[in-house]
Amino acid sequence: MSFRMKMNVEGDTATIRLAGELDGSSAPELNELVSQAVGRQVGKLVLLLDELTYMSSAGVRCLVFAHQKLPRGSEITLVGTKPEVAETIRLTGFDRSIVMQ
Repeated sequence: MSFRMKMNVEGDTATIRLAGELDGSSAPELNELVSQAVGRQVGKLVLLLDELTYMSSAGVRCLVFAHQKLPRGSEITLVGTKPEVAETIRLTGFDRSIVMQ
């Protein structure tokens, strides 16, 4: 399955919808979009993951990249995370640094 994403910024919140598989080949695209969001000085990043079917370790590194790039005190929220994607995030322990709904 191909990877697709779309970002919407309203106020200080950037919402990015991800679909398909987030792996080493698609991770740079997400990092670029996160950089664009940071450039717009957002304080909250919401990732809609209900259509994301797979996340590799490269995808987790994207989350870490976002966490490092956003201003201190910013929040990253994952919405609609499928169990297999959530398990990948939990195995790294990064779930303690973000909000998973």
